Amino acid sequence: MGTIGWYIFRTTLGAFLLIVLSLTAVVWLATALRDFDLVTNQGQTVLTFLGITSLVIPSLILVIAPIALMIAAAHVLNKLATDSELIVMNAAGMPPWVMFRAFMASAAVVSALVLLLNAYVSPKCMRELRQLAAQVRADFVGNVVQPGRFIPLEHGLTFHIRERQPNGVLLGIFVDDRRDPKEQSTILAEQGEIVQNERGTYLFLQDGNIQRHKSDERDPTIVRFERYAFDLSRLAAAPQQVSELLVREHYTWDLIWPSANDPAWVKQPGQFRAELHDRIVGPLYPLVFVIIAFAYLGAPRTTRQSRALSMISAVGGVAALRVIGFVSLVLGINRPFALSFQYIALVAATGLGVFAIAHGTIIEPPAFVVRAVTAVTERFSRRFATT
Repeated sequence: MGTIGWYIFRTTLGAFLLIVLSLTAVVWLATALRDFDLVTNQGQTVLTFLGITSLVIPSLILVIAPIALMIAAAHVLNKLATDSELIVMNAAGMPPWVMFRAFMASAAVVSALVLLLNAYVSPKCMRELRQLAAQVRADFVGNVVQPGRFIPLEHGLTFHIRERQPNGVLLGIFVDDRRDPKEQSTILAEQGEIVQNERGTYLFLQDGNIQRHKSDERDPTIVRFERYAFDLSRLAAAPQQVSELLVREHYTWDLIWPSANDPAWVKQPGQFRAELHDRIVGPLYPLVFVIIAFAYLGAPRTTRQSRALSMISAVGGVAALRVIGFVSLVLGINRPFALSFQYIALVAATGLGVFAIAHGTIIEPPAFVVRAVTAVTERFSRRFATT
């Protein structure tokens, strides 16, 4: 690619990494905060919270990466224009394909990343996410053992602990059992631990006492113990096994060659087809977005206003292309012919963009748009100047 090509390639990928990491972090943080009740209400650890919420990152990157690349390409092109490098390179006789190849090389790297995430990483993370979510819901310790709260495990059985230590030891245990109408039991213990094994779930208590009061007796019976096992097997829910995969949890090769016994394929063949086409067009978006950005911003200009309007036009073209793809996928679930709309839009955008790049066409907004923007800008400038 030459020195200039490598410079553009490195700069574009560097800007892309910065933008995609920043946007992904912001979106992930907004998404993760909605699931913070895993820690506050369900008693899960911070590591469990981070592990579950981080599994959505590949899916976020799939949506953000093409947009981040377009922003990075627009930033690099605007920087080259601001520093008058585009004008110098054009005056030196450098053809636009030299820069265009560097941008397309960056787009190829991002397309490969999107292809990998689409084919394997994102479906794998979605499977793990659903499995972990099922385990959290069935986690008796996390959902029931919450310090400082009286938890009704079932009708007539109340559980309370003062504190839970990081190693899983429970302190200040209180159990009130009134399930048997003929006998009421109250258990107090200094400490205990919940153990789950193949035999069931048990609460092993240490250094406490049991107070039993039969309905036909006046005085209760108090028994002190050093160790006592309280059976919780009937209360602890068994972990749910995630057997039937959702459509988005299938690997790409499973979508291409679906099994005849796959429940998702039998129930939702249209969703299967739409998901497969979404996986196909996903790696194409970075390439087409770069073509659009270069077609609007790659030609040398002399006015900043036209460049700003062209940048807005490029963003609008990318947004329109993405909306067409989304609508095509939604309609394509029940109407297979609608899936062709996104391919038509991609081919049209690519053809028009390459034609403009090859002929050095400067794509300008319509004259009435330029006049309207100029009038609004001047009005604001006069208002702020007088104040």
